[in-house]
Amino acid sequence: MNPPLILFYIGSHPDSRGRYLSEILEQDDVWLEVTHDYIQWLFPNTEKSRVTPGAPTITKEIKDAFLKDEILRSHLRASFNRLLEFYGLVATDNGIKKSKKWDARKINWFVEDTHNNLRITRILKSLMALGLAAEAQQFQQALAELGQNEKDCGIGETARRYWAEAVITA
Repeated sequence: MNPPLILFYIGSHPDSRGRYLSEILEQDDVWLEVTHDYIQWLFPNTEKSRVTPGAPTITKEIKDAFLKDEILRSHLRASFNRLLEFYGLVATDNGIKKSKKWDARKINWFVEDTHNNLRITRILKSLMALGLAAEAQQFQQALAELGQNEKDCGIGETARRYWAEAVITA
């Protein structure tokens, strides 16, 4: 029998709050900002969550399943793309770039340190562990470039260091 996280990512099982992956990905940006217990399901890590203690963690079985199954990785990529949209970014053939929503979305995370810094660290670690290392590295590179080039960046050095470390350790 598959673990609940695999069933969630297949789309046949809800998270611990009764929400299916497709329902979470359809939520608006306000919901994604104010709701704090979905991110652990979209981007599990090997460490237990302090915020959501019952959230799934990456085990060897889960990691192996994602590495072997393109459908699981494609659903993880869809989760990643939705969070990029939430941050005002978009994945392109040439890396991750600012989207048309950048100016409206950056206010919630880019101009000052927020809880989204922790979310981004979680996303990077999860992508690295579950077979989307290239996407994680592109995201971290985009974050580093934005931090250097955007004059209104309020993200501290500590967060940037965590992000850089997240893409070299998984």
